[in-house]
Amino acid sequence: MKLDLSAAPAPLRPLTDRSTWHLRANAPVVGWLLATVVVAVGHRWVPASPWLLVHLLLLGAVTNAICVWSQHFTDALLSRRVTPASRRWQVARLVLLNVAVVTTVAGMVTAAWVVTLVGAVGVGVAVAAHGTALWRQSRQALAARFRICVAFYVAAAWLLPFGAGLGATLARGLDEAWHTRVVLAHAGVNLLGFVGLTVMGTLMTLWPTMLRTRMADDAPRAARTTLALVLGGLAAGVAAVLLAAPPVAAVGLATYLAGVLVSVRPMVTAARRRPPATFATWSAACALAWLVGSLATLTGVLAFSGGWETAADRVGTVTVPLVAGFAAQVLLGALTYLVPVVLGGGPAAVRSTTAVLERGAVVRVVLFNGALALFVLPAPSLVHVLASLTALGALVAFLPLLVGAVLAHRRARRTPFVPPTADDVAAAHALGQDLRARAGGARQGPPVEAVTGPRRKGLAVAALSVLLLVAAGGVALDPAALGTGSGATSAAAGAAGTVAATGRTTTVEVEAADMRFVPSEIEVPAGDTLVLVVTNTDTTVHDLALDTGRTSGRIAPGATVTFDVGVVGRAIDGWCTVVGHRQMGMVLTITPTGAGAVTDAAASSGNAGSMGDHEGMAGMDHGSGGSAGSGPSGGAVPGGAAPRAAEDLDLLAMPGEDFTAYPAALAPAGPETVHRVRMAVSEVVTEVAPGVMQRLWTFGGTAPGPTLRGKVGDRFEITLVNDGTIGHSIDFHAGALAPDEPMRTIAPGEELTYTFTATMSGVWMYHCSTMPMSAHIANGMFGAVVIDPPDLAPVDREYLLVQSEYYLGPQGGEVDVDRLATGEPDVVAFNGYANQYDAAPLPARVGERVRVWVLPAGPNQGTSFHVVGGQFDTVYSEGAYRLRPGNAEAGGSQVLGLAVAQGGFVEMAFPEAGRYPFVSHVMIDAERGAHGLFAVTSP
Repeated sequence: MKLDLSAAPAPLRPLTDRSTWHLRANAPVVGWLLATVVVAVGHRWVPASPWLLVHLLLLGAVTNAICVWSQHFTDALLSRRVTPASRRWQVARLVLLNVAVVTTVAGMVTAAWVVTLVGAVGVGVAVAAHGTALWRQSRQALAARFRICVAFYVAAAWLLPFGAGLGATLARGLDEAWHTRVVLAHAGVNLLGFVGLTVMGTLMTLWPTMLRTRMADDAPRAARTTLALVLGGLAAGVAAVLLAAPPVAAVGLATYLAGVLVSVRPMVTAARRRPPATFATWSAACALAWLVGSLATLTGVLAFSGGWETAADRVGTVTVPLVAGFAAQVLLGALTYLVPVVLGGGPAAVRSTTAVLERGAVVRVVLFNGALALFVLPAPSLVHVLASLTALGALVAFLPLLVGAVLAHRRARRTPFVPPTADDVAAAHALGQDLRARAGGARQGPPVEAVTGPRRKGLAVAALSVLLLVAAGGVALDPAALGTGSGATSAAAGAAGTVAATGRTTTVEVEAADMRFVPSEIEVPAGDTLVLVVTNTDTTVHDLALDTGRTSGRIAPGATVTFDVGVVGRAIDGWCTVVGHRQMGMVLTITPTGAGAVTDAAASSGNAGSMGDHEGMAGMDHGSGGSAGSGPSGGAVPGGAAPRAAEDLDLLAMPGEDFTAYPAALAPAGPETVHRVRMAVSEVVTEVAPGVMQRLWTFGGTAPGPTLRGKVGDRFEITLVNDGTIGHSIDFHAGALAPDEPMRTIAPGEELTYTFTATMSGVWMYHCSTMPMSAHIANGMFGAVVIDPPDLAPVDREYLLVQSEYYLGPQGGEVDVDRLATGEPDVVAFNGYANQYDAAPLPARVGERVRVWVLPAGPNQGTSFHVVGGQFDTVYSEGAYRLRPGNAEAGGSQVLGLAVAQGGFVEMAFPEAGRYPFVSHVMIDAERGAHGLFAVTSP
C-alpha cells in the first residue's frame, strides 16, 4: 500500500484545500522568522536580544514548524485520513501555542515573572497536547513499518513541558550555583530533546525521499536504536548537569552522540547512492554536520574541563553552531523541499515552485556555512561582524524566495494546461512516496532542476571568494586587530644612525604581559638588523611603538606580531601607546653594542629626533590611545602634539541651544526580580563642558552608564559587549563574588555575562576594572546600581547625581594620563557634564519630599554634597541611616560626605519657591563644574 501525503481530508472548505491549509498553518513560522531577522539586525538596541534571538527562532519558528509538520508526517506514516474534527483541534493547539509564545516573550522582555510563567505553561500544554494526539493516533493505527518515527515526535513533544518548566524557573531567579546548571539543562531538554528528536525522526524517512533514492532496509531498526540511545543519554546528561557532575554529563552526551551517529549511518548510505544536489539536501547535510561537531565539542568540554565553573564558561562556544548551524539550517532545508510538495498543483506547479526556492542554492549554502565557520573561529571582531551579516543574509534570502514560490505556484495553478489529476501526479515525488515499501521501492518524481557540473563548482568558488573578501575586509578595516599596522613590516627610518650595516639579523622574542615588556631591555650588535617577535600574553590589547615612528599595530590577546626594526646603530625607546600603559611601566629600550654604537638616547636625538618629536605620528597620537606627551599642566604639548582641551575650557559659558541634560530623575524600582541588561562598550566623542569635546569610553554610549535599580534579593544578568578598540571589563560593587572570571578583561569583539544577586542595599558603583583603572574610569567607564533598602518610603521626586572628574586630553581626544597622575582634575561634573543643571535645573515644588541619591565615581575625588538653602532631615550613607525624621535631638544635616565610590541619599522638602543651588562643598570642585540648581515652584 502506498502512502500519499498529498491526499486531502474530506468535506469542509477551506480546510479541504491542502495548499490553503499549509499556507495558513505555516504563516506563524514565517512571522517568527521575520521577527528573528528584525531582532538580529537591531540587536544592539533590543533588550535581552541574545535571549530573544534564540527563542524567536526556536520557540517561535521551529516549534510551530514541528507541530505542523510532525502531524503531517504522522498522517502519512500511519496512512491516516485527516478529519475536519482533528484539524480543528490542531488549529486550537497552534493558536494556544502562538499566544503562549507571545506571552512568554512579553514576560521575559518586561521581566514580569508571572506573565512568563503563564506563557511557559501555555507552551507546555499546547505541545504536550500535540504529543498526546500523535500518541493516540499511533495507537489506533494499523501496524506500520515506520511507526517508530512517530514515537520520536511523541517523546519530543512530551519533553518540551519539562524544558518550559526549567525556563520558567530561570525567569523566577536562582542563586549563582544553580542558575548556570539550570540554563544548560533547559537548553539540553529543548534543543537536543524537543528539536533534536524531531529532526532525527523526520530525516529517517525524509532524507532518502529528498535524495529520490530507496530507503535502507535497516532504517527502522536504526531508528529504534537511536531513540533508545538519545533518550537515555539525554536523561543522564541533564541529571548530571543538575547535579553538577560534568564527567557524567559528558558520558550522557557521548551516548546521545552515539545515537545520532546510528541514525546518520543509513543516511550516509543513501547519500552514496545518490549524492545531495539541491539546497534542501545540502542544508540538511550541513545541519547534521554542525550537530555532530557541536555534540563532539561539547562532550570534550564537559569531559576535560576539570570543574563545573570552567565547563559552564566554555559550553557557550556551541550555542551558535547548534542554534544557527543545526536548527535554523535544517528548518529552511526541510521547508524548501516540503513547501512545493504540499502546495501541489501538478508537475508543472511543483517544478516552478521548487525552481524558485532553489535559486542561488550553491551560493546560499556555501555563504552561510562558510560565514558561520568564520564567526565561530578565532578572528578579529570586524571579521566576526561581517561574517554574521553574511550568514544572516544567506538565511534571510529564503523569505523573499518563499513569497516568490507561492506566487509562482498560484500562476501555475491558474494555467489551463494543468491536468485535473494534478494531486495524483504530484504525489509521485512527494513525501508520500511508498515509505513503507521494501528497499528499492522508491519511485522517481518529476525531476528537480539541480545545478550540476562545472557551473556548480563555479558558483561555489564565487561564494568562497566572497568569504575571502569578508575576512580580508574585516582585517583591512581593522588591521590592528591582527597585530599589523602601517609600519609592521617595513624597515624603520632613523634607527641606524651612522653605523654601517653588517648584513646580519638578530631576532628577539618579546612578551607583553602584566603591563610589562619582557625583556624590557634588549641589546643588539650595532649594525645588525633587528626583528622583534612580540606576543601578547595579557588579557587586554597592547602594541609596541618605537621612537623611530614604527609601530606593531594593536596586538590582540594571544596574538603574535613580527616586525622589522631595521639596522640598529643608536639607542631606541619603545612603549605601549594604549592610554595609561606607558605610565604604568610598559616601556622597552633597545641598546646597540660594539663599535660605532650610540647608546645615549639623548645624544642620538639629532639623528632620529627626540621622543617628543614623534608623538604625533601614526599610532602614537592621542586619537589612537596615546597621551604620553601631554604635560601635567594646561597648554600645548612639547614637540607639536595637539594642545589640551583645557585651553578652551570656560566654566562660566552656557551650552548651546540644542543641549540636552543627562536625565537625573530616577524611576522607582519595578516589580521584576530578574534584571537582564545588554551593555555595549562604545567610544563616543561627546561634549563634557561648553566647547570641550572628549573621546570617552562608555557603557551604553553615555558617561555615566545606564543606571540599574532593584531591590534586595534581585538578580542581575548583565551582558557586556566590547565594541571598543581596546580591552575592557566591568566590576559591579553591588554583587559579592570572586572577580577572576566575571571581571576579566575582554578583547574587542568579545562579550561576557556578569551575574550577581543584590544582597545588600545602597547606591553602588560599577566601573571598568581594566588597568590602568584610573584612566578607564576617568575616561567615562562608570555608572550606578541603586538597591533600595527594605521598606523604602515613596517620595514625590527622586534624583541620582553621579560625580566624576575629567582630566582633559586634546579636543576630541582621550584622558590625559599625566594630568590624571597629579590628581588635579580640569572638570568635576554631576552626571558627566560640567554645570549642566545650571542650564537645565531639576524641578521640584514647595512641600514635596525630594530624595537625592549621590555617588562620587572619582576616580580621585570624593564629595561633600550640599544644597544651598536646604536642610536634610534624612541621611542614608553606605547601607545605613544616619538621620531620620523624628529624632529626639530634632537635628538635621547640611552635607552628605562621601569618599570615592561611597554612596547614599538625602531627603528634604523645600520651604519656599526659588532656585536652590546644589554643590560639592569641596568648593574648588564646585568651581570646576560640580554645581547645579533645583528650580522650586509653588504647589
